[in-house]
Amino acid sequence: PAVRWLQQHRVNRALSIAVVFIGCAIIAVGAGLITIPSLVAQVGQTINNLPAIQKSLARTLESHHLTAPLASAIRAFKPEDRLKGVNMTAAVTASLGAAEVIGYAATSVVLAIYFIADGERTRGALYALFPRRFHVRLARVLLNLETIVGGYLRGQIITSVAIGVFTFALLAITRVPNALPLAAFAALTDVIPFVGGLLATTPAVLVALSRGTVVTTIVLLAMIGYQEFESRVIVPRVYGKALRLSSAVVVIALLVGGKVGGIIGALLALPIAAALRMLVEELRVDLPGDDTDDPHLRARDARAERT
Repeated sequence: PAVRWLQQHRVNRALSIAVVFIGCAIIAVGAGLITIPSLVAQVGQTINNLPAIQKSLARTLESHHLTAPLASAIRAFKPEDRLKGVNMTAAVTASLGAAEVIGYAATSVVLAIYFIADGERTRGALYALFPRRFHVRLARVLLNLETIVGGYLRGQIITSVAIGVFTFALLAITRVPNALPLAAFAALTDVIPFVGGLLATTPAVLVALSRGTVVTTIVLLAMIGYQEFESRVIVPRVYGKALRLSSAVVVIALLVGGKVGGIIGALLALPIAAALRMLVEELRVDLPGDDTDDPHLRARDARAERT
């Protein structure tokens, strides 16, 4: 849509594609420069302060009879032993995983550029695979798929911006350091269903430890509460409206996608579910137990195919 909008304002297609992808690259690099250095520095500082934080937390737990039994467990925990357990094999495995993710991301960008730059030829090749009488129906399917993908991306932007604003406001009010980088990190990790909430909450809570136990507890409970609100209310409503799926279908699709394909499966679950619903509707697939028939739709398809 961005390339199409630039073309409508008399910018040629090649320049439009360059502007859009360079703009996206600038945004991505800017977000990384804002987020990563501050997070790395803060995590290093937090690791160095772990013994003091551990003692402070144990003293706080000892002051209340309900939490006193946890104090001994906190004192017995040895974070340095956990850190020593990260051996070279684990580091190499993590590096290979990161390289694989970067490679997939780069390949996706290149394919996106090719498909956008040569979209007419790609669409023509797709039409050549189907008999002519199905071309009208195929055109409707392609248009609906474009709507589904666009709705999914808009929904993702809405949820990412929402958690970013909430995290920034929460950390700014509680005077937790590095509120902006942590909010940007939360917005970026929110694209990952289920796991994104944990990834966004962990660094915020770790940095909040420098402000004391009360502030840390407030940040932890607020982040958990927002994650529940987002997963139960915002996600079903936003994605359900954009993808024309019911709230129950959104939740079930995310659960099934996460179970079958892990993080990638959860990421693709909603657009796949919306696409399947649309294909059943457009291709007039008779589902088991469905004895309904719309003669007007079938007559319309027949006239379009004859034309």
